[in-house]
Amino acid sequence: MSAKDVIRRRRSIRAYAESKPSEESIQAVLEAGRWAPSGLNNQPWRFLVIEDDETREGLARFTTYSETIRGAPVVIVVCMDLKASYNRDKDLMAMGAFIQNMLLAAHELGLGACWLGEILNRKIEVAAFLGLADNLELMAVVTMGHPAEEGGEGERMGLGELEIKIGSRGKLENQ
Repeated sequence: MSAKDVIRRRRSIRAYAESKPSEESIQAVLEAGRWAPSGLNNQPWRFLVIEDDETREGLARFTTYSETIRGAPVVIVVCMDLKASYNRDKDLMAMGAFIQNMLLAAHELGLGACWLGEILNRKIEVAAFLGLADNLELMAVVTMGHPAEEGGEGERMGLGELEIKIGSRGKLENQ
């Protein structure tokens, strides 16, 4: 599958089969994340892989997407290491690249995955529950497993709706 196909066909999957992905597949997804770009190559991402029912159940209490977490055989808690951070804006972009690399790798391997951000509304409570060090800031939770559902049709705005154009006088034509 070409990179273009992987990008266009990937969808957020929120329902998973009971079977757990192989350890090799989990490692391949994490490895893809590890190769994301970051400013000064600081690699500010840190992660915790959760596979046990008790921890997933506890984590699920902190989000309205609790069923997605409960049903996922693998949950990856993604954090930014504030000690490794040098520029918050750039590091936030790097965190997004880390997560996107994992999502694309999961899709290429035939796995389903979903990037959950709503849990950030309770990130301090999540950090306390997981016993995260003070230098680790929760950025997202990624659920992953063999899909029990098909992703829907993708829908995106056209490029013409997204592009900001500058006219001949240097003024923005559309906003």
